[in-house]
Amino acid sequence: MIRLTKKLLFAIEAVLDIAYNGGLVPVRSSEITKRQGIPRRYLEPVLQQLVRDGILIGIRGPGGGYRLARERRRIRLGDIVRTVRGLETAEDPISDPAGSELGHKVLRPLWLDLHEEAMGRLDALTLDDLCLRARRAGVAGAPSECGDFQI
Repeated sequence: MIRLTKKLLFAIEAVLDIAYNGGLVPVRSSEITKRQGIPRRYLEPVLQQLVRDGILIGIRGPGGGYRLARERRRIRLGDIVRTVRGLETAEDPISDPAGSELGHKVLRPLWLDLHEEAMGRLDALTLDDLCLRARRAGVAGAPSECGDFQI
């Protein structure tokens, strides 16, 4: 199930920051922390998992940082949500065998339907869409202003 947690919100903000401010230039986690106010203890493990899941590329050494692993238009919000959900340790109550017949036959199927609808909407939104929203909202960004790249 989708739960809006700090970790999820920070992950989306961090990847959007990289898309909006980085372009082909790697973005350091310290820059993301400064711009977005995300505590480092949340940021680093999430960024590393996003690298492992192929959403970001981590570049080591001086001038290193993070950049998108593929074009903004090919990274969906649902991809980021799935990565962060994989990091969560709390058990999903939907799979708990305890509960009433009403819960199992009415509420849980309803909740699963709502989850599928929400994931469908998140899969329909890309980082490109969010960059365009940020530009329309007047959010200051790097000179590339959401510059994309081609593979």
